[in-house]
Amino acid sequence: MSRIHVIKPGRLTTVQDLGRPGSQRYGVTTGGAADAGALRLANLLVGNPEGAAGLEITLAGPTLQFAEEALVAIGGGEFEVTVEGQRLPMWRPLWLKAGAELVLGEARTGCRACLAVAGGFAVPRVLGGRGTYLAAGFGGFEGRALRAGDVLKVGPASLWARRLAAALAGEPRWNSVRWEVGAAARPRYSAAPIVRVVRGPQWDWFGGEARERFLSGRFTVTLRSNRMGLRLAGAALDLETPREMVSEGVVVGTVQVPPDGQPIVLLADGQTIGGYPKIAVVATSDLPLLAQLRPDDTIGFQEVSVAEAQELLLAAGRLFATVKQGIALHAA
Repeated sequence: MSRIHVIKPGRLTTVQDLGRPGSQRYGVTTGGAADAGALRLANLLVGNPEGAAGLEITLAGPTLQFAEEALVAIGGGEFEVTVEGQRLPMWRPLWLKAGAELVLGEARTGCRACLAVAGGFAVPRVLGGRGTYLAAGFGGFEGRALRAGDVLKVGPASLWARRLAAALAGEPRWNSVRWEVGAAARPRYSAAPIVRVVRGPQWDWFGGEARERFLSGRFTVTLRSNRMGLRLAGAALDLETPREMVSEGVVVGTVQVPPDGQPIVLLADGQTIGGYPKIAVVATSDLPLLAQLRPDDTIGFQEVSVAEAQELLLAAGRLFATVKQGIALHAA
């Protein structure tokens, strides 16, 4: 089993997978990578199952030393990635020689990147998932963010990955293929996106002016945002008539409105139930855009029907299947 040494941990680097679906009834958040699309693509690029455990890197990345040669891929926001001062490309498989020191600097655009390694990170499965749940202190690597001195273990690589690594081996420190996941197949990341939403259960609790402000205005991401949710600042969204509600289930992408009228969009580690009115829910296909927003970025909302949101998800699934097939054809 190969090993990766953490020389510097970065601002917030955690082991994540695609979450713990089905656990919310136990009070456990779904969790997983905030940008699940980036993790899925990075895993495919190194021959892993889509949900293999990888690293989620936030704003400023780690320095990692590879004790054995490895095949890695990085997707998500644009980060400065180097080995011995040489810049490495994202969105393609990279072969690293034993002893190579991979440095991920600060994010140039976006907020998060996902790093996958052939074989996946060998961490225990807890409640059906390998991702880190920071608030509860379990999953991932000892239930916490990485620290300098940690040693990560990597599982056995697939035959596809071993063949590709063998074809790339031989360069001084690293090598890469000439192909990549093209921009047309990646999420349309932006520092000022307009995301599609469907009406939430309490949509009618908000007056016409509040609903218009929600759909026509821009909201700024505040410093209080994290993996639990994006806290936004903008024109207040007032209830037509003040009222109380019983807490009920919420999902990733739910747009809650607390009494101050400033929306909160739930992300991967969002709570399982909420007592704030829900004005809208972000279409699943647009969730990766939320994961890449950083403080002072802005966001707007566009209403779509449930049927339209479903078609967006189906279209994203068809595109992903095409990309997956294309990557598989590159076996050495």
